[in-house]
Amino acid sequence: MALKATIHKAAINIADMDRNFFHDASLTIAQHPSETEQRMMLRLLAWICHADERLFFTKGLSADDEPEIWLKNDHNGIDLWIELGLPDEKRLKKACNQSSNVVLYAYGDRGAKVWWPQMKEKTSGLRNLSVRFIEDGLLMQLASMANRNMVLQATLQEGTIWLSDAQTSLEIHFVDWQSSER
Repeated sequence: MALKATIHKAAINIADMDRNFFHDASLTIAQHPSETEQRMMLRLLAWICHADERLFFTKGLSADDEPEIWLKNDHNGIDLWIELGLPDEKRLKKACNQSSNVVLYAYGDRGAKVWWPQMKEKTSGLRNLSVRFIEDGLLMQLASMANRNMVLQATLQEGTIWLSDAQTSLEIHFVDWQSSER
């Protein structure tokens, strides 16, 4: 018998001061049976960082040909491709060829710190790729906020994300390993 996804609901108030973007979102997030709470919450955080009315979660782990999150334009082209984890060079090249902007959120201290030095030179020619890393300790704190029904407040300013719920308040910083030239 196949396991079913766990459904999470998130009501988020977003104040992105850098983009002058203010938005209230009600999201439904399906946590794949093999997905950890850390990864699911990182997906949610990535969505918050790029919040837009046209930004959608895809089939994620269930589809090899789609990113975790994407923003499509009016012509069904992909304006933003958001990936999580430590993908291979082939997947990143495919993403960069299909989308005008690609952001990879890398995580997992041990694996990522071995993976990145090997990938850094290979990805340096991908001008529309940004790579952002989150440390394990911060990701664990973020995962502690996971709940089936979340009410979150997010404020983004100058590379810092303040995320809070009724019990927890986090200050989140990514380490930018590579920035796109867009």
